Amino acid sequence: MKSGAGRITLIVVGIVALLVGVVFAGQGANLIPGSSMTGDSTWLYVGIALAVVGVVLLVIGIRRRKDGH
Repeated sequence: MKSGAGRITLIVVGIVALLVGVVFAGQGANLIPGSSMTGDSTWLYVGIALAVVGVVLLVIGIRRRKDGH
């Protein structure tokens, strides 16, 4: 993934993973009601891990140069 498309892909996947992770963590922390995940600490930890993966992908995608180096 050394192309511009690969860079954009990393950024988009990173944003999606970050957003999903925040929602999962919010439900696990009982901040977002209305789901079977609400109040289950497992989802808090899964959400935090997914959000961290999203941030890492974002950083990699943003730091990658447009020329692929």
